[in-house]
Amino acid sequence: MTRQLELTREQVLAFRRSVQALDERLPAGPASLRRAAWAGLSDSMPRGALLSIHARVEGTTSASWEDPSLAQVWGPRFSAYVVARQDVPVFTLGRHPDSAAGRRRAEDAATRIRDLLDGATMTYSAAGRALGVPPNSLRYATTTGTILIRWDGARRPTIQTIPPPGVTPGAARLELARRFLHVFAVGTPTSFSAWAGVKPASAQHAFDGLRRELVAARTPVGDGWILAADEPAIGAASEAGSRAAAPARLLPSGDTYHLLQGADRALLVPEAERRGRLWTPRVWPGAVLADGEVVGTWRRAGSNVAVEAWQPLTSAVRDAIETEAASLPLPDLRSPIRVRWEP
Repeated sequence: MTRQLELTREQVLAFRRSVQALDERLPAGPASLRRAAWAGLSDSMPRGALLSIHARVEGTTSASWEDPSLAQVWGPRFSAYVVARQDVPVFTLGRHPDSAAGRRRAEDAATRIRDLLDGATMTYSAAGRALGVPPNSLRYATTTGTILIRWDGARRPTIQTIPPPGVTPGAARLELARRFLHVFAVGTPTSFSAWAGVKPASAQHAFDGLRRELVAARTPVGDGWILAADEPAIGAASEAGSRAAAPARLLPSGDTYHLLQGADRALLVPEAERRGRLWTPRVWPGAVLADGEVVGTWRRAGSNVAVEAWQPLTSAVRDAIETEAASLPLPDLRSPIRVRWEP
């Protein structure tokens, strides 16, 4: 009979916070930046990746997202991502299509871009015009692992080419699945497919390839798999529990911690009404994490941060949230951050 772990909500969330460095920030440096970006950092909301780094790494500045150890790519779901430069193949080639038609589309786009740029950089809209194709279609080339982007949020992203990676798409896909399982603790082929933006059959194939590395697990919201290598750490993290949780973190829209779909959302936020306030139909707000729980949402306009608390908060928690807001390393501030509490 297949062994199956029984995991509580508290065990799963404690492990997620631990591996994502949300209980205690990591020391500054490239190794910490890589760990912070272990599952990539969504940057679709301009400078979202910077705020995700700040939540995880000490000494984050407004330029940390441009550290030489990091790179920008069109990552999962063809969204803008910041990843460790050495991990570019994982988040690009790891999503290379399995179908012959899909591979041909990606490789043809990459070849045309490489021939056009010839080592230069160009906005992807200008490249699209020069090639006579819709600029968004150039994103398909990212799954070859040969395209980097740079996007500061104010203008169209620029693109440049890099040499082909020295790994196979299959190996990169397996590593992408490992990253997903390590960061989210429990996963299924379906949840991996939704997160990575790969076809369900491709996600299933990746899990089949990892079968010897997996242990079945049951959570309050359903069954899934964990990495066998993570089993001891899940137990250790749960023993620490809320005692290790940070007083407050402000996680940006699309942060890895709440970049969830389906039942996984119910595990993080059990109350259905509150889930609708975090995962809105349009642009998501950020999540307010306090003492290990999501206790509200936040949005920013310039130097003004609006916090919507879902429950009465102690003065200590409110002070911790305001201190965290004041420390945000944003490049466009013209005055100190002010927090407005919304009912």
